[in-house]
Amino acid sequence: MPESFSHIAVLGAGAWGTALALAAHAAGRQASLWVREEDVLADMRAGRENRFLPGIPVPKELRLTGDLKEAIEGDVLLLAVPAQVLLGFAQSLKPHLADDQPLVICAKGIARDSGKLVTEVVAQALPDARLAILSGPSFARDVARGLPTAVTIAAKAGLAAELQAALGSAAFRPYASDDLTGVALGGAAKNVYAIACGVVEGMGLGENARAALLARSFAELARLGESLGARRETLMGLSGLGDLVLTATSPSSRNFSFGVQLGKGADVAALRAPGRPLAEGVETAPALVARARVTGVDMPIAEAMADLLSGALPLGEAVQRLMSRKLTIE
Repeated sequence: MPESFSHIAVLGAGAWGTALALAAHAAGRQASLWVREEDVLADMRAGRENRFLPGIPVPKELRLTGDLKEAIEGDVLLLAVPAQVLLGFAQSLKPHLADDQPLVICAKGIARDSGKLVTEVVAQALPDARLAILSGPSFARDVARGLPTAVTIAAKAGLAAELQAALGSAAFRPYASDDLTGVALGGAAKNVYAIACGVVEGMGLGENARAALLARSFAELARLGESLGARRETLMGLSGLGDLVLTATSPSSRNFSFGVQLGKGADVAALRAPGRPLAEGVETAPALVARARVTGVDMPIAEAMADLLSGALPLGEAVQRLMSRKLTIE
């Protein structure tokens, strides 16, 4: 056990943040969870359960707080806030961070306004921070229940190994990497392609179509990853292909389920109404396409999804556009 990483603080008490706090507790660490919403905090303190993870008990040893200054006293901070608010949140932490305090990004996405990966977003706000990123095929409920899960933690070699030791347990197995770009890209892009696979399911286009779409989606992801300097073995691993397969094939996936409803003819605005589950791929799709265009990478599936989600491309024409492209080699 790295003595300096005995206290792990998770910032953000959605389903994923709560699951990570429970994983840290299960790893034998002192764990704390920062809860932004006062009503959620009150409910959790009273009933030791998070409304975002119903039926999962929160042990009394897991410290809950609504005070951000108190929360960031952890030896390691896990940032479990949505990608689209990550820049402002990271900037708000700057006056309070200790020297060399590791920050582990646990968000998945691309900033819509800048096209930056989550690692680039936090590096912009906190250029001197010791950054890491945690990603992989990991539904929050399974992690919270203590079911076997493997993820990737990317950071400089020494830090990645320390974080492995701090978070690893019999049920939660982190693999180390130093490819922050590859891990960040895989976690972001898979949500866009999960919506696309859901659309195929919702339209009743068959298993052949979904398998083909999944394979060609990964080809797009790999092309963009190569242009950004990511390693192919990272994209072939847990945080790339592993996360893509999970998110793009399971009805438990918010993004896949969003796509299913879209494929059945539901309106995008209605699917994004307040109180509906967050599908990160909706915000990520246009940002992913914009980033690909800057680097000169062709991503027809991502482009079709961005146009479909914006209303620029009718549902029936999306498939026609992809299937009528010029034939080429694989």
